[in-house]
Amino acid sequence: MHINPYLNFGGRCAEAFTFYKNQLNGQDLALMPFRGSPAEAHEPEQWRDKIMHASLQLGPTTLMGSDGMSGQAYQGIQGCSITLNADSDQEAKRLFLALSEKGSVKMPMEKTFWASSFGMLTDQFGVDWMVMHQGEQA
Repeated sequence: MHINPYLNFGGRCAEAFTFYKNQLNGQDLALMPFRGSPAEAHEPEQWRDKIMHASLQLGPTTLMGSDGMSGQAYQGIQGCSITLNADSDQEAKRLFLALSEKGSVKMPMEKTFWASSFGMLTDQFGVDWMVMHQGEQA
């Protein structure tokens, strides 16, 4: 079994997934707008170029998302975090700095009793991330 996060962005999905592709070295970015799909008829003209479904390969994980349906109140992404387990402390720091661009740091990157590097942030799209490298613990 694989668990794949599915995120909703309320209108910024293409921007978010392009950012993640660039910053997280993603592969195979797919952005499917409402326009040209059977769902197009159910969306107002101004929403038809929004993303109905997106996917991005991040290592063995597929990150998926959408802009959601028009008219639905966007509440942001609450109640969960995506954890990135980097291969090194240097890579953890790079990922942390990249994702925190225009976002907010909840816990700066530091050594903990469970990881040699660990930090928490909310990115510019409202997604909470925990970035770590387990390495040598404190």
